[in-house]
Amino acid sequence: MRKDIHPKVYETVIKCACGATFETDSAQKEIHVEICSKCHPFYTGKQKFVDSAGRIERFKKKYGEKIEKTE
Repeated sequence: MRKDIHPKVYETVIKCACGATFETDSAQKEIHVEICSKCHPFYTGKQKFVDSAGRIERFKKKYGEKIEKTE
């Protein structure tokens, strides 16, 4: 096995823009991120749902007859 080919591993502090910090091991000493699990809408429950059903119905209403005729 060759020596000194692996990067040094540091105890890393990950800092989010919201102020949350996490600790892990990495080749970098400090990591800055814009969004984390404490402030991401998916994890906080503030997620917006897009109503795509209305769009699909409008598409079928507009182009449905043409698509069925070509098949």
